[in-house]
Formats: sequence, structure tokens, C-alpha cells
Amino acid sequence: MSRSRCSKGLDFSVTKGGNLLKSVRCLGPLFFVAVIVLSCRSAWAQDRIRTGTGLGQTKIRVALADFGPRSATAKPHASLFTQVVRDDLQFSGVVELASPSFYPSQPTTVPAELKAPAWIEQPTNASYIGFGNLTESTSEVTIQAWLFDLRNPSSPPVIGKVYRGAPTDLQVRKYAHDFADEIISKLTGGSPSVGSTQIAFVRATGNGNKEIWVMDYDGANQHQLTSLHSIALTPRWSPDGSRIAFTCYAPYKGVVSAQICMYSMDSGKVIAFPRFVGTNITPTWSADGTQILFSSSMQGNPELYVCDVNCLHPKRLTHSSGANMSPAWNPKTGQTVAFVSDRGGTPQLYLMNADGTGVSKLDLPDKGYVIDPAWSPNGQLLGFSWRRPNDNYDLYIVEPTSQQLLELTRDQGRNERPSWAPDGRHLVLESTRSGERQIWTMLADGSQAHQLTTSGHNESPNWSTH
Repeated sequence: MSRSRCSKGLDFSVTKGGNLLKSVRCLGPLFFVAVIVLSCRSAWAQDRIRTGTGLGQTKIRVALADFGPRSATAKPHASLFTQVVRDDLQFSGVVELASPSFYPSQPTTVPAELKAPAWIEQPTNASYIGFGNLTESTSEVTIQAWLFDLRNPSSPPVIGKVYRGAPTDLQVRKYAHDFADEIISKLTGGSPSVGSTQIAFVRATGNGNKEIWVMDYDGANQHQLTSLHSIALTPRWSPDGSRIAFTCYAPYKGVVSAQICMYSMDSGKVIAFPRFVGTNITPTWSADGTQILFSSSMQGNPELYVCDVNCLHPKRLTHSSGANMSPAWNPKTGQTVAFVSDRGGTPQLYLMNADGTGVSKLDLPDKGYVIDPAWSPNGQLLGFSWRRPNDNYDLYIVEPTSQQLLELTRDQGRNERPSWAPDGRHLVLESTRSGERQIWTMLADGSQAHQLTTSGHNESPNWSTH
């Protein structure tokens, strides 16, 4: 909250960022009208953006009972499965998880044990319940999982699943993510979820080197992909999740320079991709995965080029006196590209058609540096990092058609490189709020921030679409 003083000598208080003005004590009529207008605009922007991200709907209250181990050896994995599903539901943005401390004491591990009234009454007050059990041997784990509508307990289960696989933490986590994803899909009419997705990112590995790493959406299973012993930056998943395009430093005609590199998830290695003179950085994929757009100085000035996945004949799209980089291809329409250019003096956000025509500047209300544009999956919103005058880099969302803004971070370190989850309800970013540069996730309204990486220097995250 900031405090100021109006011309009549009376204090007034306003909140920073996208929150509404809280109190006004100035009595000047023009000032009062201005406050009302700003409040309405802020509320309207929040409503439009919450609608666009799917976070504006009423949350469904769900309980998830402890999964029952059928033997002592199954206890650790039963606890792991339960906790991962609860975490996924809690962070979904569309489900309200009833606190386990409110649950009735009777175990519910099979349908015959379900006593719906005990789960419906206060304080649990759940509309749906998930429950199940886990059997484990040295060679296999078997998980039975159900979701029931507590208002219609005699009806068939909403979900009834049996998962069988290797008795490992990794496999149990995968099954837990799958179950949580199906719960969210069933309760939201098919809305996508993120439990089974991955996040690619860059980790400093010592001696000035940086490599591409990948992890589950919740920060588990972090592991290294590339071993270039050089510098890798800006990873970008292909739409089908089979490849990651990124910036690397590699030799070309005897000179080491920034190039576009390609990692194949199928073969588990970096695969061939053409190299060009100059600096070649910040790749992005077309919505159908058949084209790549990137920034290159192959003809002198950093411009945007597009090519097919073989990239034998890149086509130049921009022609300006400034540097053009960080393109983001609208994943829904495939017709619009957002990018950063300093053609006007400082880095600002621009839009253009996918063929390079119709370039227009996205006007923001004050000066500053704008970087890292990222489209939401529905193609309606742009996330970006913005350094406003005398301030740090913070994350914002803008609706380009109305140019309404919502500030997501403030006074929490430096926040950059936003990337959307495929559900459109979550963002991943790099932030220095904990000291070192680390990877964080949050809901797309800025709430429920979670730190995913904790050691070393981690940056430039990108969320997979699957």
C-alpha cells in the first residue's frame, strides 16, 4: 500500500499493481471521479483476465481420503500417491481441496466403506470424494482409485481406475498425476490440467557452462538433458513435446557464436540443425510444429526469420533499424506473432502477422523495458516482463485487444521469462525473490507461488504442452 496526499491536504491510500483502490479520503470531485474510473478499469481488467485464464469460475469442493496400504510395504507409496494427488488438486486453480484435518475418522478405501453424509456435513462439506487403496509386491504396484459424487453416492463412480506398474517412486508419482488430471478433467467438463506436463529450464553447471534440464511440473524428477559443456539458453518445446529448440553456442566457419540447436526427446540427444553467420537466438514454434521463427543477424541487423523444421531457406520477416528478437507465435490462431524490438529506442512489445506484415506497437501506459512475451494457450492474453521506470522487472498480463493490464508480481525480486501451462491457469517464471535466480510457478492471477528449484542458478523455464 502506498500513501500520498491530495491537493486538499487529506490522505488517501491506493494499492500497487492490479488490486483495487482501497480507500479514498480526498473530497475533490474531479479526484473522486478519477479514482472511480481507475477502480472500474482495474476491476474490469481483473475480471477479463480471470475469465480468459479460467480462474474466475466457482471452485468445486473435493475431499481426497488417505489411500489405504494393503500391506506394510505399501505404506510409503500409499502416502506418496495421496500427497501428490492432493498437491495437484490444491494447485489446480479450479478445485477447492477440503482440509484433511476436517475428514471423518472412518477409513474410506473401497466403495463399500463410503459413508457419504459424513463427508457432506460440516466442516468437510465436500461435493466429491476421491479414495482408494494400494497393493505392492517386489515387482508391481497396483492402485485402485475412485471418484464419487457425494450428492449421488448410489450412482456409478465418476472415475474408477486401476493402475499397475513398477513399484517405484517415479511410477507412483506418474499415476498420481494421471488420477489428479482425470479428476480435474471430469469436474471441469474436459478442461486440460498439468499434472503430467514437464518444464524445461536452464541450469548453470559450473565453469560458466549452462545446460538444458527438465523436471515434472511440480519440481520433481529434475534431470539434465544436454551435455554440450557450453552455454545453452531459451529452451522451447515443440507443440507435440518431441523436441526442444534452444539457443546454443557452437562453431560455424571457425567462429563460435549463438546458434539454434535442437534436442530430440525421442532419441535423447541433440540433433542436426543448420547454422548461420552472426547471432541466432530465441526460437519459437508455430502452432502446428512445422515452422520455427527466430532472431538472427545473418544479414547484419538482428531481424526475425522463419523457416520449416529443416531450416534450409530461412525467410526474413522484419525490416527495421533496431534489434528484433524474442518472438512468440500465437498458439491458438497461428496468425499473430508478438516480439520485442528497440526500433523506437528502448525494448518494447510489438505485434505482427505471421508473414511479417501489419506491424504495430502495443502501447503501455508509461516508459520502461519490455521483454519475454508469452501467449496464453487460448491466444487471448500475453504475459511479459516489464521494467517500469525506477522499478524492477515484474510480470504482467495484457489483453492485446483492450490493452487492459494485470500486474502479477511486485517487490519480490526480479521476475522474468514467463511461460504458460497448457491449462492456461498457471505460469512458470524465473525469479530472484529467494536470493538466487530460481524457477517458480504461480496461478495466472499471481497467487499460490511455488518454488521449484532450490540449488544453484536456474533460469529460462518453458512449459510443455503435454
